[in-house]
Amino acid sequence: MFGYIRTDTPRLYIKDDILYRAMYCGVCKGIAKVCGHTARFGLSYDLTFLSVLLHNIAGQDVKIEKQHCLTHCIRSRQMAEVDELTMQIGALNTLLAYYKFTDDIEDGDGGRAKRLFFKKGFKRAKKKYPEIEKIVRENLAMQRERERAKVESLDLASDATASIIAQFSDYALGDKATEYTRNLCYAVGKWIYLIDALDDYDKDKKKGAYNPFIAVYGAPCREKLLKSEFGEEVRYIFHSLFFDIRENLSKITFHFNRDLSDNILLLGLPKTTENIMQGLGCNGRCKKDKSSLSADNK
Repeated sequence: MFGYIRTDTPRLYIKDDILYRAMYCGVCKGIAKVCGHTARFGLSYDLTFLSVLLHNIAGQDVKIEKQHCLTHCIRSRQMAEVDELTMQIGALNTLLAYYKFTDDIEDGDGGRAKRLFFKKGFKRAKKKYPEIEKIVRENLAMQRERERAKVESLDLASDATASIIAQFSDYALGDKATEYTRNLCYAVGKWIYLIDALDDYDKDKKKGAYNPFIAVYGAPCREKLLKSEFGEEVRYIFHSLFFDIRENLSKITFHFNRDLSDNILLLGLPKTTENIMQGLGCNGRCKKDKSSLSADNK
């Protein structure tokens, strides 16, 4: 994944900040349990959010207690216990990481050494959750075809990433899945792909790599795109996604407090979008081009 889904920290309740950090550790532990410790290098905030969202919709309470781990071996911290849903999300994280580096290798961008960190984890995830691996593999194959064809459509270009999140939500939620949960996850997945493409606009333009915004609008740089006659159209695209997210979110039943999910979806996503449009990183600070999986890998 890409690491763009963040909280709006200034407006985040302390209780939700504690929960979010605990869920982040829980996903990390889930990755280790299913895929091994080296696969934890691919941990993403995007998958942490997915864990928060799906646990709440599924009505699966999360046990949180102070624990130690490899990273926090001296001071204990609040961590969510690993359950089946967390392991599924951990497998998804590893599968996405492995295929991401596979794609980089095929594009001639390197990544062989990085992919080795996920090779064993990939095999373990594929064996334990073949349905999840199929969702990722088939959609990413479709995405690659469209990118090679240099499709001049933001909808077609973003469909694969959106479908991965939507189809995974159907799989993970089972009988708790509805058209609204699927539509919400599809819109979030579409936002992830498009905000990453907008963030990478200048880098892709320089490399001559495919980028849907370049294919559709052809501006020499992101800044000029957003200041051109098409700038409002780009903003409208993201505002339309935010509308879809709000509408579907309002029709979903949450079993627990939804403050954290609302903070991320209704405040965090728009804030990150505005940061990217201003040429800043996810946290509102100037940054260099991303390397590896996501901006939040540490």
